[in-house]
Amino acid sequence: MSMTTSNVVVLDNGGGLIKAGIGGERDPSAVIPNCMGRPPSSKKWLTGDQLHSHPDLTSVSLRRPFDRGYLLNPDLQRDIWSHLFSNLLHISPSQSSLLLVEPLFNLPSIQRSIDELVFEDLGFRSLFVADSPSLVHLYEASHCPYGLLAKSQCSLVVDCGFSFTHAAPVFQNFTINYAVKRIDLGGKALTNYLKELVSYRAVNVMDETLIMDDVKEKLCFVSLDVPRDLQIARKPGKDNLFRCTYVLPDGVTHMKGFVKDPNQAERYTNLDGGAPPSATVINEDMDQTEVTENPEDRRRIDLTKTEFNLTNERFLVPEMIFHPADLGMNQAGLAECIVRAVNCCHPDLHPVLYQSIILTGGSTLFPRFAQRLEMELRPLVPDDYQVKITTQEDPILGVWRGGSLLASSPDFEAMCVTKSEYEELGSARCRKRFFH
Repeated sequence: MSMTTSNVVVLDNGGGLIKAGIGGERDPSAVIPNCMGRPPSSKKWLTGDQLHSHPDLTSVSLRRPFDRGYLLNPDLQRDIWSHLFSNLLHISPSQSSLLLVEPLFNLPSIQRSIDELVFEDLGFRSLFVADSPSLVHLYEASHCPYGLLAKSQCSLVVDCGFSFTHAAPVFQNFTINYAVKRIDLGGKALTNYLKELVSYRAVNVMDETLIMDDVKEKLCFVSLDVPRDLQIARKPGKDNLFRCTYVLPDGVTHMKGFVKDPNQAERYTNLDGGAPPSATVINEDMDQTEVTENPEDRRRIDLTKTEFNLTNERFLVPEMIFHPADLGMNQAGLAECIVRAVNCCHPDLHPVLYQSIILTGGSTLFPRFAQRLEMELRPLVPDDYQVKITTQEDPILGVWRGGSLLASSPDFEAMCVTKSEYEELGSARCRKRFFH
């Protein structure tokens, strides 16, 4: 039976979000959290899309199939996929092919359990496995057919996801596996760090993963001058451009958390072109801060508190991506990671790679991310090379759109492994077709 694009399901199975839809379309039909949760008021576990429509999200217990970037709970993943295919996409796996986006360097044992899930449990007709950097490159190259990316067939994809951050060179639509560099840091680690900071300084939010994800997405940003911004964050009152308040849900008047004063939260944008404050002013303000913030006030913890203030946490959390060593992690920062990835490639590719850096993944959505990365990268790159960083139009959906494009190509059917081939040859033999 010949395949049409309408029965190819494209599934970008991320550790944080699942993006799923039909090949050939521009946007996925469903974008849901890849987890199951149980609010204290509920007796049963809810899937990601059901969670978002639940009125009370405080202290939700979460179960994720992915841990540290690897699929460790295939049974849970099967339950989430079954719900996704039957209730959201309304497709029959036995009549469909699957294009699955898999993490780089997936272990053979995990690949086997995924193949079992796809062919034996769900009964898909055929399977193609892709990695995210090659799909991002494919989408961006087709987006600008006369640009450098399409002409050189070469790019460096920086994917800041939920579990990992990868710098992956791509050449002629294939990821150069031996040159890929990874930082064991992603959106999940950033949320956990924010939870620790807020719990230590203001109110205990260690169980509020979904709420703190929202705080991170709405209020965090990347600093262009960390020492200057740390000094500003110590100022009292209106001089502190970073101070803003987040109101936690109280379960009575409002069920969702929100930013108390959105205009106050945006004041930091005025700093862009401003000169750094003079040292004398800073010292005075530091003294004032020490006087106004009494140690006794800090000891008094209000257990009924339903809001908290953020100051330097707003830029210290994304700072982890650029300087993990500041937190005691034995990892290179993102700029150094990119340079190491480029240096693993042929010298003739270096200038083109530095001019074709593509940012994708949810953690690149922090304001000023690309600007800061360029500032960090420029001193590490030879002077005669240009550095050009492009952020995808939608960093969360970029990989899926590349998969949708691939699924609609005329060669797609020939690239897939069919169910009969899997039953005859087994998982390991079939996987060799995907060049991983």
